[in-house]
Amino acid sequence: MPEMSGEPPDIEEALLRRAGTRTAAPAAIRSNREAISVELALTVFRQMLRTRALEERSIKMSKSGEAYFWIGGPGEEAFNVCLGLQVHKGRGPAFDYLHLHYRNAGVMLAMGMPMIDHTRQLAMRWTDRHSRGRNFVGHYAIPEWNVVPVSSVIEIQYAMAPGTALVQKRHGLKNPAEAEGISIVVGGDAGTAEGDFETCLNWSTRPGQELPVLMVVTNNRFGISTDMDTVHAHRPIADRADPYGVRHETIDGNDPVAAWHGIQRAMRYVRRERKPFLLEATVSRLHGHSSSSGAQRNWTETDTLAAFEQKLIDAGAIDTASVRALRDEAKKEADDAVVQTMTEPQPTREDVYTFTYAESEVDAVYPKDFTGLPGN
Repeated sequence: MPEMSGEPPDIEEALLRRAGTRTAAPAAIRSNREAISVELALTVFRQMLRTRALEERSIKMSKSGEAYFWIGGPGEEAFNVCLGLQVHKGRGPAFDYLHLHYRNAGVMLAMGMPMIDHTRQLAMRWTDRHSRGRNFVGHYAIPEWNVVPVSSVIEIQYAMAPGTALVQKRHGLKNPAEAEGISIVVGGDAGTAEGDFETCLNWSTRPGQELPVLMVVTNNRFGISTDMDTVHAHRPIADRADPYGVRHETIDGNDPVAAWHGIQRAMRYVRRERKPFLLEATVSRLHGHSSSSGAQRNWTETDTLAAFEQKLIDAGAIDTASVRALRDEAKKEADDAVVQTMTEPQPTREDVYTFTYAESEVDAVYPKDFTGLPGN
């Protein structure tokens, strides 16, 4: 896809011109026949602003030399935030397991991750809690939230999700009161052409052994630089669930109201029925795939943040001064995270083998191989 740059519209002037005249706040924010409360809508909007501010600051880090490589998901804020806010967060099979990919910063921020946990990994600092500066940005790993380590190998998370779901299925049989945890796996449209995606469908649907897996595909119509139309037939990806008898739905992931309800429906089904569900969300890609493609802004794509901002203003749920204040707050939070990150140490050559091996009985034979577990 050609990357579009150029000057953006004057956002501040546009806000002033398009400010609504309504004085009374509405009871809900609606999209077609669905609605969410104003309180929830503003929570989603603030998290979307925070996610966008972090992504844009991350791109600047890669361009300025503060980081070596950026990859992320600007344009997917609505869906990611709505997903993160609905996760049953905790540790162990009674809670949701997350098998994410590298475009899920919004999920993590909505769950409560500080911005600095993202920028530390981006800058490859020793203080990076996810990988101690070893991995790409967005490769999260948080045991206390059941966030399974994100891999750079594309879409293998689909083959991993049935494993945690099987544990949850067995746990629920022994502990019926704790039988609501599900395994959520997220990937992109291009990765659905890989065998791992079919593996997830197959192993989640064995007769009598169905698993509580929520399979999510965020479809931005491109796999790195390959147009989806050149590799896929013109049918929703969600239709691939039909041969397996899996319930599925395709939603507008750029619409926070539609995204919220689509995720809620899918989660409710998987939690109650203990069976898989395939949810496809159509989203935008505003800055290309990564810094390798230049990360230039594409102004022809639908901007979910700008569209939701306009909806809230038109409905009288927020005014331009409040939008400006929230945007400044998010930008400052991202800037402060980077400033702190750049003062922190990088890994040293001596750290190469640290945390490489888990503690085991063979330590007595090879004592130099074990250098401690994280946190000890």
